[in-house]
Amino acid sequence: MNIETAVLPQTRRAFLRKSALAAGSFTLAGCVTPWRRAAVPRQIAANEKLNVAVIGLGGQGVHDMKQIIDCGDNIVALCDVDEAQLAKTVKENGDAVAKAKLFTDYRRLFDEAAAFDAVLIATPDHWHAPLCKRAMQLGRHVYCEKPLTHTLGEARVLRELARHSRVVTQMGNQGSASASFRRAWELIQAGAIGEVRDVHAWLSDHGPACDRPEGADPIPAGLNWDFWCGPAPLRPYKQGEYHPFRWRNWYDFGNGILADFGCHIFNMPLRSLALDYPTRIELVSAKGLGHESCVDRCKLRLHFGARSALPPVIVHWYNGGEAPDDALLQDITTLQQAKPKHGCLICGSRGTIFTNPWNDACLIKLQGEAKFHGVLGHEATKQIPQTLSRSQGHVKDWVLACKGGPAVVSDFDFGGHLTEITLSAVLALRVGHSLDWDGVKLRATNAPGAAQFVQHPWRPQWLG
Repeated sequence: MNIETAVLPQTRRAFLRKSALAAGSFTLAGCVTPWRRAAVPRQIAANEKLNVAVIGLGGQGVHDMKQIIDCGDNIVALCDVDEAQLAKTVKENGDAVAKAKLFTDYRRLFDEAAAFDAVLIATPDHWHAPLCKRAMQLGRHVYCEKPLTHTLGEARVLRELARHSRVVTQMGNQGSASASFRRAWELIQAGAIGEVRDVHAWLSDHGPACDRPEGADPIPAGLNWDFWCGPAPLRPYKQGEYHPFRWRNWYDFGNGILADFGCHIFNMPLRSLALDYPTRIELVSAKGLGHESCVDRCKLRLHFGARSALPPVIVHWYNGGEAPDDALLQDITTLQQAKPKHGCLICGSRGTIFTNPWNDACLIKLQGEAKFHGVLGHEATKQIPQTLSRSQGHVKDWVLACKGGPAVVSDFDFGGHLTEITLSAVLALRVGHSLDWDGVKLRATNAPGAAQFVQHPWRPQWLG
């Protein structure tokens, strides 16, 4: 094995362009007005093969890569700091990756950027922003897993960079491609369930909050642990504690289940209700505050103001065993014959929509109806026209857009905004109390100390 080592509302969009980064407050690894020197991507005809490099070969990265292969396009490079994951990917994917060049250093990969048109990024969260930044500067299209970034400041920088580049970007909240999701979006926007003032989103158990374990274990051969930590603080390696999966629970590398699934579960209310930024993030309760790992249970309320003719909305978040009152869940519990462990209820004055976290099996129940029905075959809403295009698949939509096809729906502008909302909720947990939030300026007006979590310094040695 030869390895190279070492669609947002126009009013909000216009508003953000005038106000975001107004004081130049956020930078990313020395990224100063990066759009002025970003390369222009190669034009790719619809019948050409897209040449894709993949960075991060854990479960989700390989899953996304297989969808690119299914589109008939080329995997020309694979990159991971863990040689074992590289070898496993090559072994399990045969001819589809047989010609891919292998790298353990993304900087050497980008030195050979002429060999590829696009990059798929599925690393731990703390690596997302530096890799996306470099790819966009080189004029390479980017698909990045959710959440888009590890910090609020990074999300704002990538949104701005994406607006000024010509590359196609897509964040990996795959439920956006579901026909069920898009139909529910249409129904809510058309007023089918009436005026919405409350949204309830919840996920099941998370795990106990804690601090890092004592001691260190031998670093496996072929794993560059310092490089894996990368811009994040270097900590002792512990077998099975961080790599390859549990990193998400540690604030140094991820932001827990709220950031992870927030980009799925908040997707529907953000789009269908045209939510902007919460003005207040209310910390109702939490267990496990103040540790290096994420809290094990919490209840939050995100307060959104009125938008034009739309009323204020409260988005209620629960995790780790917390959930909405049984009365709110009664109808869906009856339908499923069990209390749902996770989901999202969008409660209107004339009805309710229920979704799972991925928004791919949406249900609706209007006033006077006995039970929930699937949104795709609901008789009472058939007269509401289809206004949104239907997807060929979240990854395939990105591939087609790279070849000049229709625009994607979760570009880094939208995906960054969705990430900002989820990370503002995480911020209240990091600070340990409710926040009065200025989303435009990314500032907690009642907690100056929150700034350390909005954008914190990275170790520079692995940022090239």
